[in-house]
Amino acid sequence: MPYSKFVLIPLFIAAQATIMMVIEPTLGFVSWISFQAWAMYFLAGCSPKMGLKTFLGYLGGAAASIGIMQGASIFGAMGLANGTNLYLAVFIVVVLVISAEYVQWFDFVPSWFVGAGVFFGLMNLDIFTEGASIWAMYGQSTVKLMWSCMIGLAFGAVTVAFRTWYEAQVNTETADKQPPAVPAE
Repeated sequence: MPYSKFVLIPLFIAAQATIMMVIEPTLGFVSWISFQAWAMYFLAGCSPKMGLKTFLGYLGGAAASIGIMQGASIFGAMGLANGTNLYLAVFIVVVLVISAEYVQWFDFVPSWFVGAGVFFGLMNLDIFTEGASIWAMYGQSTVKLMWSCMIGLAFGAVTVAFRTWYEAQVNTETADKQPPAVPAE
């Protein structure tokens, strides 16, 4: 496809990105998380099934992060030295996360790691209700993570739908302009 026709694709995606930034304050999601989820949609193979697996992986990542933080706290209360308690918690949770490869619908493990990283990032932001308990903070972070993930995955699905439709239109136009094939003698 010549660039003169291709350019509509990046223009469409740029318009989507702009729309995402404009609606962020109104819809209460975090755009940098949505942009990551949008990219994860492509890394997962651009299908609704893998989009759902990505969503579930982000949720699993939030649970894994909570498991690490709570595990470190429990191991610390049991007398393990600061640091050792965290390392043990990480070890145990990562074994469980990697084992998700054997659980249908939760087997897209990269999304677990991205979801966990984003969850840890959210826990370090000043986004919580004044005086919130740790469990309330976990809940607020999970809701923010999953809402933002859902927005990003939706934008990814729209990108794929548009591009698939548009490329079919361009290919149809190109095929219509081709001279008829000459039969071989």
